[in-house]
Amino acid sequence: MSKKYEVGDIVVGTVTGVQPYGAFIALDEHTQGLVHISEITYGFVKNVADFLSVGDTVKVKILEVDRKAEKISLSIRALQERPPAKRRDGAPRKSLQDRVDEIDANGFNSLRNKMQDWIDESGF
Repeated sequence: MSKKYEVGDIVVGTVTGVQPYGAFIALDEHTQGLVHISEITYGFVKNVADFLSVGDTVKVKILEVDRKAEKISLSIRALQERPPAKRRDGAPRKSLQDRVDEIDANGFNSLRNKMQDWIDESGF
């Protein structure tokens, strides 16, 4: 590594290679880093090539620098605004405990209602 890159730095680089697991980004003439497929964007990325091509200029954030192994982990996603969480509907959500209590109550009532039928069927 010719320059001293630090975690949190935001730099501009050029895509030099695209693989199924991510893209290699040249940060300078002697330093290259990897944007893992999970760090390309929010949401599911099936194919890196749908987002990046060799020669593209990209802005990346440095996530990790391993000087011993001379590896730099990069992220494009870290520079994007997180999309709002999707709500399925406007109804308020019940807590897990409320749902368990509901199911338990119904389950025991069903069992209580069937118990006499089972006793009658068994012939005791």
